[in-house]
Amino acid sequence: MQNIKTCVIIGAGMVAKTHVLACAASPEKIRLKGIVDSGSGRAKALAEEASKHAGYDVTVYSSVEAAAHDKDVDFAIIATPPNAHFDIVEAFARAGKDILMEKPVARNTDEAEHLVALCRDAGVTLGIIFQHRMRAASQKARALVDGGTLGELGLCEISVPWWRAQSYYDEPGRGTLARDGGGVLISQAIHTIDLALSLTGPVSRVQAMAATTRFHRMETEDYVAAGLRFANGAVGSLVASTASFPGSAESIVLHFDNASLRIASGLLHVDWRDGRQEVFGGAASGTGGGADPMAFTHEWHQGVFEDFADSITARRPPVVTGEAALLSHRLIDAIINSAETGKEVELQQ
Repeated sequence: MQNIKTCVIIGAGMVAKTHVLACAASPEKIRLKGIVDSGSGRAKALAEEASKHAGYDVTVYSSVEAAAHDKDVDFAIIATPPNAHFDIVEAFARAGKDILMEKPVARNTDEAEHLVALCRDAGVTLGIIFQHRMRAASQKARALVDGGTLGELGLCEISVPWWRAQSYYDEPGRGTLARDGGGVLISQAIHTIDLALSLTGPVSRVQAMAATTRFHRMETEDYVAAGLRFANGAVGSLVASTASFPGSAESIVLHFDNASLRIASGLLHVDWRDGRQEVFGGAASGTGGGADPMAFTHEWHQGVFEDFADSITARRPPVVTGEAALLSHRLIDAIINSAETGKEVELQQ
């Protein structure tokens, strides 16, 4: 029992039900004590549903401060828009509570670096929810890259051909700089960017263009195309969109000296230069790339949650730390900078 970590969920929006299911599926490691909502009324209904899944009463906290100062709470799962992160993170960090937060860390790199430093200075663990890392195909790709049999990376192709209807962006604040910090890059493609960078290492230079297509009325970009040069000498491309009807699975293709890896739809395809072909993982029923943003399993979040609970028990870093997430933020900011200036942008390492 001493290894079970008690958590609270901050936010009762679109992804909160996935969090509830992930917690309920991990009774040997996680106990969900309660949910905090900002007054929308959704927390009460979600807590009732969580109680049914968990088999015990899940409470509703009246405020972030009440949850942060609950002595029984070990960590917080933050699932609010990024413009609300600072005050919530500060409250839990000052209370000495560890924090697991939905992407992005913040609206831009400067804010993200500030939050990471805040948690570091307070001595609390900050983990970021990039659930694509927990797919079996992703973990096999990681093992192959680490194994050294692939040779050197020469080319990387990243594609996120997603679709969102206008109704998605009609929600107040969605796709704005003030609430979200940007469009398709920071809200959707960041998951694939994080996974790609975990396999390739950092990008050193970018040349990009970004646009808002005729299919959406929104402040920020729904289409991006970028040329990438990696610190290890490889080159690559990133194309991301929420204007690609009807939407399909994101993919990462990595071309090495001895083989090419393709990660898509929950599967890893390995094509060796000597003619061998291998397939790993299991086909995913959905990845959230189409009209229903929540059309994906809770099992990937469950993997992140269990890893985080284990990490704070063992006093080790979680699978994605706040510091690791900064790589994606720096690349996103560089891409937008390049698109706005029309110039190649060099990233600080």
